[in-house]
Amino acid sequence: MREVAARRGEFASWIQAGVGDAWDGDWREHDLRTETPPPEPSSASAFVLTGSSSNVTEQALWMTRSEPYLRELVASGTPVLGICFGHQILAHALGGRVTKNPRGREIGTVAVTKVAEDPLWTGLGDPFAVNATHVESVVALPAGARVLATTTLDPHAAYALGARVRCVQFHPEIDGDAMRGYIGARAHFMRDEGLDPAAALARVHDADGSAILKSFVRGFVR
Repeated sequence: MREVAARRGEFASWIQAGVGDAWDGDWREHDLRTETPPPEPSSASAFVLTGSSSNVTEQALWMTRSEPYLRELVASGTPVLGICFGHQILAHALGGRVTKNPRGREIGTVAVTKVAEDPLWTGLGDPFAVNATHVESVVALPAGARVLATTTLDPHAAYALGARVRCVQFHPEIDGDAMRGYIGARAHFMRDEGLDPAAALARVHDADGSAILKSFVRGFVR
């Protein structure tokens, strides 16, 4: 949201902050919405596909143009972490299905239940807490994907593709302050949908997101 970004920055900077000293190499950003060719899969130690204000169901030209590249990225064996929109567009590119979440909007600090143990969950309890904000979800996984975790509103809250691709519907980079900003900006939508913004705000806290970002680097990139 613009209000939150103006005060706190963008997803990429939050991800870098969450990873912290788990990664001491370079960071580079590429915007798939541009016509600039994306980096070769072999040119980086790992890739993070971030969230977006766009929805996969829009099927904008830049999304369809990116899908062959995403398939190539997965096939390359380079570690990939898909977050929220990244989780969704990667699933769509590989034959899964994304729609408006039939269970409704998921926003705030939510509990995640593990379905399978994974290096991504190193040091986390069961359930563990994360911050999330989305109205679309992966309702059918691509072939070969394995569910790693669920939430009350999302049976595919996290999934694995092979040994080195991990995707999460929630936002491990969003802390409590940013989450409160998102709820404030979307409170009118929440009320229209029968949700209680005040109750959601009362439950918000920093959660376990940065631990997940660090575990991705230590378990899949290092």
